[in-house]
Amino acid sequence: SRAGLLLQEKKSSLLYACFCNIFHLPPQEDTQGPDASLYSKTLATMDSMLQVLVCSAGTLGIVELQNILQLLLPFTNSQLAEVQERAMARIARLANFITTYSLPQVCPCFAQAIVLRHQCSKTHQFVMLGKLVGHLTLCCTCKDKGTRHEAAEALHHLHTFVLQQRSRWPWLHGTEQLQLQEDWQATQPWQLLQTSHTGKIFLMFTKYLQPSDRTDIILMAIKSLRAPSAYSISLAAHMVDVLVADHAFQPGQVLNIVWAIYRSRPSVRAVVALKSLDRALLVLMGKHSREVVASLLQCSPMCTHVAMAMWRVMMSEPQAAEKVLRELLSLLMNQSLRKTSTSTKDNPRILSLAAARTISEILLQSVCLWQVEAIFPQLFQALLFQVSFTTELTLQEVHIFWMEHQQDRLTPIRSAVQSMRVLLCSMGFESQVLAIEAQGGWDTLLSSQTHLMGVRIIAREMMKIPSPLCSTIFCHLAELLSTEDPTWEMVAMVFFIEMLDCTNLSEELDCALEIFPMYLQSQCLGMPSLVLRAILRLTERPDTERKALVLLPYVMEQLQGDDSDASAAALPVLGNMLRLLEGKTLNLTALALADKLRLLFDNELDTVRELSIRLFQIAMGLVVGAEKKKMKKKVWDSLLPLLFHLHDQDKSVAKASQEALRSAGQFLKWGQLAQLAETAQAWRICECLLARKRNRAKDYLWQSQTYLQSPQEPLRWEAVRFI
Repeated sequence: SRAGLLLQEKKSSLLYACFCNIFHLPPQEDTQGPDASLYSKTLATMDSMLQVLVCSAGTLGIVELQNILQLLLPFTNSQLAEVQERAMARIARLANFITTYSLPQVCPCFAQAIVLRHQCSKTHQFVMLGKLVGHLTLCCTCKDKGTRHEAAEALHHLHTFVLQQRSRWPWLHGTEQLQLQEDWQATQPWQLLQTSHTGKIFLMFTKYLQPSDRTDIILMAIKSLRAPSAYSISLAAHMVDVLVADHAFQPGQVLNIVWAIYRSRPSVRAVVALKSLDRALLVLMGKHSREVVASLLQCSPMCTHVAMAMWRVMMSEPQAAEKVLRELLSLLMNQSLRKTSTSTKDNPRILSLAAARTISEILLQSVCLWQVEAIFPQLFQALLFQVSFTTELTLQEVHIFWMEHQQDRLTPIRSAVQSMRVLLCSMGFESQVLAIEAQGGWDTLLSSQTHLMGVRIIAREMMKIPSPLCSTIFCHLAELLSTEDPTWEMVAMVFFIEMLDCTNLSEELDCALEIFPMYLQSQCLGMPSLVLRAILRLTERPDTERKALVLLPYVMEQLQGDDSDASAAALPVLGNMLRLLEGKTLNLTALALADKLRLLFDNELDTVRELSIRLFQIAMGLVVGAEKKKMKKKVWDSLLPLLFHLHDQDKSVAKASQEALRSAGQFLKWGQLAQLAETAQAWRICECLLARKRNRAKDYLWQSQTYLQSPQEPLRWEAVRFI
C-alpha cells in the first residue's frame, strides 16, 4: 500500500542517517580509552537493532534484509578506510545472523543457477545475491586490511546461507551439498585475502547465480577495471571472463553489458583489463550477434573512436567479422520508414543510419575485405536504399543522429552517400565512383527532388562492372522486388529497370516479366508509369519484344484508371505490341482497344488525347475478316468526338483527329468523309454525318451534350453549333 511505501521510505531515511552518524565518527574514538569500549557497544547495539528489524518484518524478512544491505553497500565504497570497514562489518554480522535465523517464506529458487519454472513472489526472493557476491568478492582485494577481512567473513557466511537454502530444494543431491560444504570449510576466511583464493571462491558462487545475478556482477566488475581502481583489476577481469563465457543473456542484459564496456573503455589502462573486455565482446558476439551490434550502434550512432576500437576487436576474427557485417546489413534493410520513434533505443531509422556510418568507418580500416566482397551486392543495394530514406528524415531524427558530434560536417544524408563511395572504392571500383561524380550523380542523390536521377546515373555506371557481379545484383533486386515494400521499392525499381539495358542480362528477363504485373497495379505514385516505360524499352529490342507480349493484358488495364501519366506511358507500349500480333489475336486485341481508346479522346493531357487518337487510327486499319463489321460500329461511334477535336486547342491533337477522320472514311468506304477530312471542313462533315445516317441523330445528340461540359471553350462552341 502507499502508506506502507511511505513508512519504508521514512525507515530507510532514518537508517541511512544513523549509518552516516556512527560510521563517520573520528577514528580515535574507537581505538583508545573508554570511548573505544563505548563505540564497540554502539556498533553491537546497531547489529542487534538491524537483526530486530529483520525479525520483526515477519514474512517480509528477506525484503527488509535486502533494504538494509542496499543502504550499507555504498558505505563500503567510502574514501575513508574506517567507514569501509565499519559498514562491511555490519554486512558480515547480518550474513552470520541469517545462517542461524530461519527467514520465513524465503524461496530457495534464488540459489539455483537456472531459472526454475515455478511461481513465487518477489517478496520471497533474494534478488540482490549477485550484487552482494560481486561486491564482497571485489572488496576482498581492497587496500584496507580490516575491510578485506570483514568481506571474507561476509562471503563465508553468505555461502553457508546459500547452501542452507539449496538443501531445502527437494530434488538436489545431498552428496553434492556435502562436498561443497567441505570444500568451503577447507578454506578459512583469512585465506580469501589472497586474490587467487578469492577467485576460486568466486567460482564456487557462480554455480548458484542466475542470469540477472551474473549481469549485475559483470557490470560491477567492468566498472572496477577502470583506472585507478580500488580493487584488484586482475580479479575483476577474471570475474568478467568467467561470467560472460558461461551463460546466455537476455537482449536487455546484453545492451547493459555493451554500454558498460563502452563507458568504461576510455578509462581502462591495464593490458589484462583491455584483453578481458575484448574477450567479452567476442564471446557475446558469438552468442548474441544481433543484440551486440544493435547495442553498440545505440551507444554511438556516429561511431566514435571508442566505438571504433570495439568494432575493430570484433572484426579481428573472421567469424565475428562476418556476423557483424550480416547484422549491419540486416539493420540497413530494416524497413526503416515504418517507425518514427524519437529515441535511439527503439528506432530502426536511427539504427540504420548508424549502421551505414559504421560500415564506412570499418571499410576505411581496410579490414575484412573478403567478407565484404561476399555480401557486396546486398550491401551496395542496402546503402543505396539507406540514402533514399535518409532524404525523408525529420529534423528531430537528424538531431538524434547528429547530436554526438555536431562538429562532424557530414550530415546524415552525406554520411550515407559517403558510405556508398567508400564501399565501391574498397571493392576496386574507383573508376565508377569518378564517373558517377563527373555526371553529378553523387550530388543529385542528396536531394529528394533529383534523387531518382542520381540512382539512374549510378545504375548505368554499375552496369560496367564484371558481368557475374552485375548479374548477382540484378537477381538480388528481382528477389527484393518480389515483395512490395514502400520503403525502397521505387529506388529498387529504378535501378532494376536501368539494368535491363545491360545486354548480358537477357537470361534474367523472365524475372522482370514476373515482377512487372504486380507493380503495374501499385498504388505508389509514379510506379506504373515507371514500369510502363521499362516495358516500352523491351518492346523496342529485337531480343525481348516478343517475350514482352505476355504483359499485354496488364498494360491494357492501365487505360482504364484515373492515372493519366500511366495512360500516356501505356499507349506507345500498346502501339509497339500491336505490330507484333498476328491473326485472330490481333483482331481481338484491336477491337478491345478501340473501346478503351475512345474514352481517352477527352483526357486532360494533350499527349494522351493525341496518342489515343493515333492508336485508334492504327487499330482501325489492323482489323480484317469477320471482325471488321464489329469495328465499323466502333468507328461510327468515334466520328463525332473526332470531329469536335478538329477544334482542339492543342494543334497536335487536332492534326491527329483530322488524320483519324480521313482513315475512318477510308475504312467505312465513305469517300466524301475522307475528302472533307483531308481539307478539315468540319461544318461540311457535320452535315454529312446527319445526312448519311439520320437514325443516329439521337446518338449524336447524346454524344454532343457531353461536350457542353468540356474544359475547352472551342469544343463547347462546336457542340452547341452541332446541337
